[in-house]
Amino acid sequence: MALEDDRPGAFAGPDQKERSMTTTPADPQAAYPALPLPTASAAPAGPKSPILALALSLFPGIGQIYNGQPAKALVFFFAWAGSIYLTAEANPFFAFLIAFTYFYNLVDAWRSASVINARHAGGLGVAEEDTTESPAWGAALIGVGLLLLLNNLGWLRLASMQRYWPLVLIAAGGAFLYGSVQRAKREGGSDGGVR
Repeated sequence: MALEDDRPGAFAGPDQKERSMTTTPADPQAAYPALPLPTASAAPAGPKSPILALALSLFPGIGQIYNGQPAKALVFFFAWAGSIYLTAEANPFFAFLIAFTYFYNLVDAWRSASVINARHAGGLGVAEEDTTESPAWGAALIGVGLLLLLNNLGWLRLASMQRYWPLVLIAAGGAFLYGSVQRAKREGGSDGGVR
């Protein structure tokens, strides 16, 4: 008595043996589907959207609040409102300040959001308030507040000071000039005086 063989095709007829020997096993690599190539991941989004900051700044100061710069926001708002007031009360020439303040507010909101994102991408993290906010913004708020308080108390009439408004331009020009000279001195000292 012959032992039974459990292997397939052991007791198969001649046709089955021929078929099983001619059939080759499938290619081992074809048994698995090809994996998709990894897609290029988009750059991580920054914490602030420059477009949103710009859109919010359509009302002066809101984009700066979004960027975490409340002192700067208040200065922009009061500068815009003050230029409207001066145009109505003192001199129509101040109308150019309305447009200047408004558009500078838009540009600053965009630029500040971009700087915050660049700092974040560099791994430095983002503080609740942007550390590049200058103390001058706080000083400007104090100055605007004092002027408005003195006007409200009757100790100073802003409308009567319209002939002195060029002093603001002189002071701003002096501040820009002083800053430029100081920057040139620092850069001249950092390269050893060699130009």
